[in-house]
Amino acid sequence: MSRSAAARVLLAARFPDALPAAQRGWSSVPSGIAGLDRILPSGGFQRGRLSVWAPAIGSAALLRAAALHTVAGGERAAWIDARHTVAGACWRAAPVLVRPSGPMAGLRATEELARSGGFALVVLDGLDPETTELVRLSRAAREGSSALVLLTRATALAALRLVSRPLLAEYAWRRSRVGDADEIRAVKVQVEARASGWFAHETISLSLWRDDLRLSVETGWPDRRGERR
Repeated sequence: MSRSAAARVLLAARFPDALPAAQRGWSSVPSGIAGLDRILPSGGFQRGRLSVWAPAIGSAALLRAAALHTVAGGERAAWIDARHTVAGACWRAAPVLVRPSGPMAGLRATEELARSGGFALVVLDGLDPETTELVRLSRAAREGSSALVLLTRATALAALRLVSRPLLAEYAWRRSRVGDADEIRAVKVQVEARASGWFAHETISLSLWRDDLRLSVETGWPDRRGERR
């Protein structure tokens, strides 16, 4: 082995974070979405690493699909809903859903779940952590070997940064009887993945479905529409 090759091996063992993302030997948590996994450095969200995804059309939907795929594969996934935006039949009961009482509780829950080692994928939605908080979350992900993904625009300390943009011109519409665009059937988003020494993008199509509207804000409360008074 040459001196330069030996030096590269030594540096990789001593400073793994300095390697380009494509060369790291991190195991990953696949999302189950072929187009998304193709653009992720390890074919999925890297375990023990912090990833961030800027909130936009398609970001939450793709992460929810990844959480469901993780559970279907026999591992655990957790979703911390800091703003209590998840409601109705849009959420399936398989991944653990956490609704913290406030921002600090949300950060603590995320840190504990990521550090516990019991969850392959942990997603935090609804908070923009400060740099010091990102340090704690990144450390927790490393200690628990969890793939930690934050839906936030804060990118400090992130090993992977994802951005999704809607392609409005490529939306699929259901046509009315007179031929006018009546209802969106599917949307297309372009997802970009950036990391050290890595950039890739892919266009992903998302089908739409509609939930029944409820009068109650809380899913646990009964819907009494149509009852006699």
